[in-house]
Amino acid sequence: MPFVKVLKTKQYFKRYQVAYRRRREGKTDYRARRRLILQVEPCLRLPPPQIRRATDDGNKYASHKYRLVVRFSNRYVYCQIIYSEIEGDKVLCSATSRELKRYGLSCGLKNYAAAYCTGLLLSRRLLQHLGLDEIYTGVEEATGEIVKTKGENGRRYFVEELDDEKKPFRAYLDVGIVNTTTGNRVFGALKGAVDGGLDVPHNPKRFPGYDKDRKKYVADDHRDRIFGAHVAEYMETVQEEDEEAQTEKFKDLFPSYENQGCTTAEELEEMYTKVHESIREDPSATKSEFVVEDKDAYKKQPKLTYDERKANLETKKAAMESGEYGQDEEGEYEEGEYEEGEYEEGEYEEGEYEEGEEEGEEEGGEEGGEEEGGEGGDY
Repeated sequence: MPFVKVLKTKQYFKRYQVAYRRRREGKTDYRARRRLILQVEPCLRLPPPQIRRATDDGNKYASHKYRLVVRFSNRYVYCQIIYSEIEGDKVLCSATSRELKRYGLSCGLKNYAAAYCTGLLLSRRLLQHLGLDEIYTGVEEATGEIVKTKGENGRRYFVEELDDEKKPFRAYLDVGIVNTTTGNRVFGALKGAVDGGLDVPHNPKRFPGYDKDRKKYVADDHRDRIFGAHVAEYMETVQEEDEEAQTEKFKDLFPSYENQGCTTAEELEEMYTKVHESIREDPSATKSEFVVEDKDAYKKQPKLTYDERKANLETKKAAMESGEYGQDEEGEYEEGEYEEGEYEEGEYEEGEYEEGEEEGEEEGGEEGGEEEGGEGGDY
C-alpha cells in the first residue's frame, strides 16, 4: 500500500472551531455585521495620534448605532430600524409593503417602486415617533436627485438642510447577504428613506441611472424607476405581442394592475404620486383588531384538581364493579365492548377449532416427514 500523508491531524481537530449557526446556514455576514454594530473599530496599524483620534469615541455607553434593515420575501418588502444590545437586536420602527394597500397600492408590492414607498413610509413614521417629522420633511416630490449637505464640522449629511438644535436621525443600510448590484431593489428602499428625511450615507454609483463607463449619474432614469416606468414599458411589449399572436398573456401577468386600472406609464405615475402623498399625510401604524364572535369556542377547559380526578376514578371503579361501565343511557354497549361469553366473528374459545383444521395440520405434518426423511421418517 502506498504512503498516504495525513492532512488533518489530531492537532487540527483539537483546534477546530465550529462557525456560528447563522454563518453555517448562510444567513448572516458577521464581518459586515460587526462593522454595522460597533461604534468605533480602532486600527492598531495607525500611528499613535491617529489611534487616539479613532478611539476617542470608543466610550459611547448606551449610544446605539442604528441600521436600516431591508429584506424581501416572495410577496412583500420589509424595512426596519434596528439597534443592537448585549441581549440581542431590538426594533425601533418597522414598515412593510403590505401596509401600502391602505394608501392605495394593491399591486406590485415587491418591485422597486414598492420598495421606495416602503422606505418612505418607514422614515416618515420614525420621524413622527421621534418628533422630527416637521423639522426634516425630506423631498416632497421624488426627482431622483442626490440630497446632501455639509455641517460646521465638515461632516456630510444626506438631508436638504440642517437644524440648529437637532441633528438628523442617522442609520446605516443593512442589505444582509444580497448582492449589491447596480439598480438592486434595496437601494430603492434606501432612496425612499432618504427622501423621507432620514440621514443614510450612500453613494449614487449603485442607483439606477448610473453609467459606469461615463461615470455619470442620470437622475431622470432613477425617477422613472421610482414611478414604475420599467413596468409600463414591459406592459406595452406584452400588449404588442398579444395583438400579433392573438394571446392573453397580459391578463395572466398583470391581473392586479388591470383591476386597479393602471396599464400605462401615465396611470402608474399618477397612482404612485397619490401613494406618496397619502403616506406623508398619515404615516402612523394601525393595529388590526381581532374580534371573537363566539367566546365559548375559544375557552380552554380548566384543569381538574387532585380531588376531582380521584372522585372520577372512584366513579369509574364503581361502574366497572357493577358491570355498567361502557354502557350508554339505553343500556346498550358501545362499539368494541361485549358481554360475557360473546365473541366477534372468527374468534373461538380455547380448545375449539373449525372442522378439519387440526386434523389437516397433523396429516400435512406426517406427509411432509415421510417425503423429507424417506420411508418411516428414518434419517
